[in-house]
Amino acid sequence: QFWIYLKGLVTHFDLGYSYYNSESVKSEIFSRLPATISVTVGGFIVWMLIGIPVGIVSAIRPRSVVDRVMMGGSLVAISAPVYFLGLVSLFVFAKGTGQLQWFGAAGSYVPITQDFGTWFNSLILPWVTLAAAFAAFYARMMRGNLIETMHEDYIRTARAKGLRERVVITKHGLRAALTPVVTMAGMDIGLLLGGAILTEIVFNIPGVGRYAYNAITNSDLPAIQGTVLFGAFFIVFANLVVDILYAFLDPRVTYG
Repeated sequence: QFWIYLKGLVTHFDLGYSYYNSESVKSEIFSRLPATISVTVGGFIVWMLIGIPVGIVSAIRPRSVVDRVMMGGSLVAISAPVYFLGLVSLFVFAKGTGQLQWFGAAGSYVPITQDFGTWFNSLILPWVTLAAAFAAFYARMMRGNLIETMHEDYIRTARAKGLRERVVITKHGLRAALTPVVTMAGMDIGLLLGGAILTEIVFNIPGVGRYAYNAITNSDLPAIQGTVLFGAFFIVFANLVVDILYAFLDPRVTYG
């Protein structure tokens, strides 16, 4: 049976059929893939847009009031579980259940092709919830890397040549400090998928993560196998992209 499964997987990408509803696992995953891509890619963009700039500002002004506030906030964000942040954000900001009723409530997700405005509004809270801990971690990492880089000899040489501090930071310091951040980002794709599962459950988003959760609760083995293989492929692809980006970020890396 396992040989037949592997043969179908390699030749036709056949992931079998669900024990729960007898539907094709491949079709179930691909029908939910756009929602998961919306959550993970949006969360990744938010985490990078928040985490890296916060880390840069903290590194430029170490031990200042701004630095202490940002690092204190990042510590709180790292310590808070994804599901807790999701529930709090729903209670405060979601329409219908929240106090402020600014953003879409749980279960309000619609495909981007159906209504872009509703799609975007329904994903703001999931994006922020998913990205919060990652952004905080990468802010602290970026701060440490940039502070260490700015004490290197070649940075002192660049300053001695009379280059402006902005050029020294962006062209010389930032590029070197980003290399380990990109490495960790590729490795953390698996954690991002794990966080997406909890995010999809809390916000009732019909994605692959929620499908995996339902498969586990129903002991649906083909669906569990399919979602695990999908996650593994996603992680391998992300690491491949990171290796390619290395050649652009680090001039010492070349591919012959």
